[in-house]
Amino acid sequence: MQRPWRVRLFQKSLPRQWHLLADAVKCLQLPNHAGSAPAPGYFESVMSTASHATSSESKVRTVFRVVSGNFLEMYDFMVYGYYASAIAKTYFPGGSDFASLMLSLSVFGAGFLMRPLGAIVLGAYIDHHGRRKGLMLTLGLMALGTLTVAAIPGYATIGILAPVLVLLGRLLQGFSAGVELGGVSVYLSEIATKGNKGFYCSWQSGSQQVAVVFAALIGVVLHQILPVEQMSAWGWRVPFLIGCLIVPFLFLIRRSLQETEEFAARKHRPGMGEIMKSMLENWGVVLAGMGMVIMTTVSFYMITAYTPTFGKEVLKLSAIDALVVTVCIGLSNLVWLPLAGAISDRIGRRPVLLVFTILTILTAYPAVQWLVADPSFARLLAVELWLSFLYGSYNGAMVVALTEVMPVEVRTAGFSLAYSLATTIGGFTPAISTLLIHSTGNKAAPGLWLGLAAICGLIATLVLYRTPESRNQYRAA
Repeated sequence: MQRPWRVRLFQKSLPRQWHLLADAVKCLQLPNHAGSAPAPGYFESVMSTASHATSSESKVRTVFRVVSGNFLEMYDFMVYGYYASAIAKTYFPGGSDFASLMLSLSVFGAGFLMRPLGAIVLGAYIDHHGRRKGLMLTLGLMALGTLTVAAIPGYATIGILAPVLVLLGRLLQGFSAGVELGGVSVYLSEIATKGNKGFYCSWQSGSQQVAVVFAALIGVVLHQILPVEQMSAWGWRVPFLIGCLIVPFLFLIRRSLQETEEFAARKHRPGMGEIMKSMLENWGVVLAGMGMVIMTTVSFYMITAYTPTFGKEVLKLSAIDALVVTVCIGLSNLVWLPLAGAISDRIGRRPVLLVFTILTILTAYPAVQWLVADPSFARLLAVELWLSFLYGSYNGAMVVALTEVMPVEVRTAGFSLAYSLATTIGGFTPAISTLLIHSTGNKAAPGLWLGLAAICGLIATLVLYRTPESRNQYRAA
């Protein structure tokens, strides 16, 4: 007999977990008429459904544990980018504000120069010793780098030692970050269910967007409660100290990680020499992967780390306006990344990558030119949201594509090296953009830099997916 419509509507509104609980209770109930028993396989069916739900919840927790360190890595980088002007005045006094800012942004970029070395050394460690051990090590190194930048006195107190120690802290952060992204991406790809690798891997970048939003919100609050003088003197250190306080919780979260089944099942664990040999044999794939990542890193650091500086120093908007836009960008990225990853699981990586590289080539410079023609909060938000759409949609497919094209025996090292080589270029985007504007007098020049990066992404995509087999190879991976 059909139940009343109110009951049916109520059942549909219940979360899936409640339906599973109801099914489990049914297992304990016997039918009303005597002598009958549940149909064969009934108990097994219900328990299988409940087991699947438990497995799904376990995967969600695992993803959260894996990306927690990625959050810290990006949080540190964002905080430095947001407060580049204040850091410049504290550690890099120069003959002009431009010179000080360029020194500060160059040190920001210097951290990316250590990424390739970290990718090779720590990537080989992870490929040999396991994903879990490597991710714990990178978290510890990142925490040490964060503490270094947070605690160093200014140039006025300890002289030349101050900028040297800041540089060392950034280099240590860059060394650990060189493999953090690769280690996280590979871990996610190896625990992903079939046909959902794109969606799973998108949360590597998704966790970064949470860091972008968190860091920007802290900046908004600090600018509201502290006067400009105090922000420049010591207020900029507060976000770094908050990062240090988060570290113990991240260690507790990540230490419960288990090794991936795919890695545990592997009999052969290549050593450093073997990994280096394999990467040399696959140098073409690594370079093409680097080309794909260049578009990601240039666009990401342009719309996140550089936005507060660009909004304040170039467009002459308030610091709070620029930070509010950055919050919106982080939230926007968080929407497009998993959506694009899921779409690439259905239609393939190549179509997504091609569409959004071409759109970026065609629209990046005109969009920035329109913004600088009449700067305003509304225009900055509109342009940044458009660039966020392009970045998030491209990167949602790019990360999983990069894990798939790398040979399994050097997957972490190969991914990390390609990513790190690209970030040695993309990480200097704030400095390059500032230099382009200063040398050309064209405030829209950063749009040309982004367009060039998109051309690299387009060429790399065409190279990696040049055969019909490669175009369809990863559609249901």
